[in-house]
Amino acid sequence: QVQLVESGGGLVQPGGSLRLSCAASGRFFSINTMGWYRQAPGKQRELVAKVISGGGSNYADSVKGRFTISRDNAKNTVYLEMNSLKPEDTAKYYCNAEVYYGEHYDTWGQGTQVTVSS
Repeated sequence: QVQLVESGGGLVQPGGSLRLSCAASGRFFSINTMGWYRQAPGKQRELVAKVISGGGSNYADSVKGRFTISRDNAKNTVYLEMNSLKPEDTAKYYCNAEVYYGEHYDTWGQGTQVTVSS
């Protein structure tokens, strides 16, 4: 079983920055895609950004140019650098990983709250 532990959320003013981290631990052969999703109250969970093990990445249109996802494969850790934060970025952010350990499966972290407010 793989555990994902997120950190770095908090309260920030509009225009500010935060950096989220997510570290994977446990038993696995490999992790293909790692990414961040978010869910605001009353809304569906949505993709923010994801990065594959080879380095390619995808972003939601709403965060392009403001957020940067990166990955340290040696540490099994994914980061999300968030700049120029807006109130509409307020949500609980969840880390996701596509794990291979005899079979492929998705696993999720517990989430970290990001609140953008003055």
